[in-house]
Amino acid sequence: MKFRRRLRSRLIVSFGLFGALLSVLFAFAVLLMQSWLEDALIARTLADEVNEYVQDLRVDPTLVEPFYTRIQGYVTRPERADIVPTPFRDLPSGVHDVRTADGVFKAAIAKEDDFWVFLTYDISDNRELSRRLVLALIVAVVFFSLLSLALGVWSAGRVMAPVTALAKRLETLDENAEPGALKQFFTDDEVGQLASTLDDYAHRLQELVERDKAFNADVSHELRTPLAVISGATELMLAQPDLSERNRDRLQRIARAAQQSADITTALLHLVRSEKGGSGTWPAQDVGRIAVQVLDNYRPLVSERDLKLELETLEPLSVIAPDSVIAVILGNLIGNAVRYTAKGEVRVRVERGRVVILDTGPGIPEDELPNVFDRHFRGRQSGGSKGSGLGLSIVKRLCDLYGWEIDFANRPEGGLEVSVRFFPDLEAD
Repeated sequence: MKFRRRLRSRLIVSFGLFGALLSVLFAFAVLLMQSWLEDALIARTLADEVNEYVQDLRVDPTLVEPFYTRIQGYVTRPERADIVPTPFRDLPSGVHDVRTADGVFKAAIAKEDDFWVFLTYDISDNRELSRRLVLALIVAVVFFSLLSLALGVWSAGRVMAPVTALAKRLETLDENAEPGALKQFFTDDEVGQLASTLDDYAHRLQELVERDKAFNADVSHELRTPLAVISGATELMLAQPDLSERNRDRLQRIARAAQQSADITTALLHLVRSEKGGSGTWPAQDVGRIAVQVLDNYRPLVSERDLKLELETLEPLSVIAPDSVIAVILGNLIGNAVRYTAKGEVRVRVERGRVVILDTGPGIPEDELPNVFDRHFRGRQSGGSKGSGLGLSIVKRLCDLYGWEIDFANRPEGGLEVSVRFFPDLEAD
């Protein structure tokens, strides 16, 4: 499982890092102070001892070397310095750290012209004490880091408990049910205020959705009546035997436009309700037959243009869905191809599991292809043509509703290729 950067995890990590950093800084400060104080104290003590002994020796040449348990002193002339151990003999005046086979020493040396004074202090025990102090501080750092982590886990659980409860209640809400009151389950704190705000927002959204559904249902209902009247009147007029061919053609165009409007109204109503229109009750629709009807709607529009509309059926294709939805999808795609193709052809090819629309138009710039389904998007190729930029957005929403796939691609020889896969899992030939 991938690590989720939850707020609770961030709180735990923050507590752990803060405790570890604080412990490390404290341990580093202790070691630094201990080392600095120890070195400063020993170095100052040895230097003072050497200087004091040199002064006393000037007064009383018979003064013997100082003797301590951990301090050794040597006073000799330069030519007899062989009595001084080799690690200290050649060192210049000053205070030095010297490591020998017998241990670690701090050496204070004063080299005069007529005699040399050496004072060594065994600090091996001090170094061992420092080593043990380092180990103890490491253990303390680990302990306090784990303690901080444990406190972080406990604190994060306490702090995030109301937020987690709010998130779980939000997950259990049904989008089709009335929004419940969340505020009653939480105290009057920041989480309670958030729950109250979510309650208000949910009620406003619910009212907006209900108004939108009611409006679209009313519009759909009101449009169906005049469209039915138009369709009925055109059928009666088409039944007249003495009708001229020109008038018959005009009436057929009116009938097709009324049917197209009815299909759009039905498809939009499905989108508003986010329903597939009862796919179990719809018969299988012949996509080729619907494509023929859509092409017939556009033939009168290209009669005076050097543009051919062709249908090629490689394999019969049936889809269980409302014919109005399929008609709206094909109508928008074919309509775009006709609108942007000045001459050549628009070919609709019905294949195994999909429909492909090919045109010889200018195509779409590659940088605009990802945006073709955006609402109100109109590319550079649209020029001054009229349009709201909603057609492809509606097509994409319908395809998503039914689980179909739509794809745009520029053809190598020029033009655009649009593919609608009604069965995405089916391999095309």
